[in-house]
Amino acid sequence: MAETRYTEQHEWIRVDGDEAVVGISKHAAAELNGVVFVELPEVGKTVAKGDELAVVESAKAASEVYAPASGEVIAVNDVLEGEPGKVDESPEDEAWFVKLKLTDASEVESLMDADAYKKHIEE
Repeated sequence: MAETRYTEQHEWIRVDGDEAVVGISKHAAAELNGVVFVELPEVGKTVAKGDELAVVESAKAASEVYAPASGEVIAVNDVLEGEPGKVDESPEDEAWFVKLKLTDASEVESLMDADAYKKHIEE
């Protein structure tokens, strides 16, 4: 099983070879509390690490989701467009946002592992 890594902005990424799955953390979903809309990018879009990748809206806030690594969007989770509440129910599993074909998998090495992320959100 691929290790999950986290950004300071609460995105997660799981890498398998040169492909990765990206979403938002349980902490981010809890902070949004009641996702009502998810805007996903087009398949084929190229993003650099840190670029805006998607938008998530709840009753209380809209939040950008940033690319934790550079790559090309090879799939999006269309389920979220019809069922945005999945983000609240299963943010780090069923409610993944995109799959990326990575241009540089080593970019992920600088991200936090689960223990470091836990410390980050406790601060």
